[in-house]
Amino acid sequence: MFDLSEIPVPDLKDKTILVTGGGQGIGAYLVALLVKHGANVFVGVYGVPIAEYEALLEGATVLMLDVTSEKSVNAAISQVKETAGKLDVLVNNAGIISEIGPVATLDSAALSAAFDVNVAGLHRMTTAALPLLKASKGTIVNAGTGAATTPMEGWAAYCCSKAGAHMLTRMFEMELADTGVQSFFIGIPPTDTDMQAKIRAAGLNPISKISQTDLVDPKVPASVMAWLCSTDARNLDETFLDVRDEFFKTMMAD
Repeated sequence: MFDLSEIPVPDLKDKTILVTGGGQGIGAYLVALLVKHGANVFVGVYGVPIAEYEALLEGATVLMLDVTSEKSVNAAISQVKETAGKLDVLVNNAGIISEIGPVATLDSAALSAAFDVNVAGLHRMTTAALPLLKASKGTIVNAGTGAATTPMEGWAAYCCSKAGAHMLTRMFEMELADTGVQSFFIGIPPTDTDMQAKIRAAGLNPISKISQTDLVDPKVPASVMAWLCSTDARNLDETFLDVRDEFFKTMMAD
């Protein structure tokens, strides 16, 4: 349906990278790719004991990280600094779609929960990491979605919070322009993850009707995000990107 495949990932052996929400789905595939290509990877996980993740995320340093907690975020950044001494790339991958339901009957607290992870969580992580990112003239990669710019029935919490994440990315790009820190918001198409299973179960919009067999393999967006962590991405002028962009499709065809 989408006709997308993985893109080549350059060598990353000089990069120290922190990935939030890396315990499952696209994040876990991304961590594996980053490790495979030589990066020094720190991965934030939440909700399950670290020991249960360490085998899955072999080669990465696993951190217990709650992006809604300033204390947790600061502890994670401190560990990266103490262990690696630098940070080249921050990947804000943690995100939630809850709650799914009609906007007129949606509990306002559900909006707050989505904004706390998808917007405030992104802000907490980025501002905490900025001293290290400024020192390395590093990169911020924010996991995005077309829902940031397109309303989808039942997704008020997700669409609105991801729209906020999109604008926050643009704000960082504008206000950090003179520091050498680069920011990306990468749109991710419907992908075969646990989040997509929740979407299918809700059955509220056209995305929920897509057959699981037609969903994008999570290795595809993971490869694009890994490429954005590389030095090659420094040549890009755009902040708002999508896995389906012709630029990436050309690499898929190589």
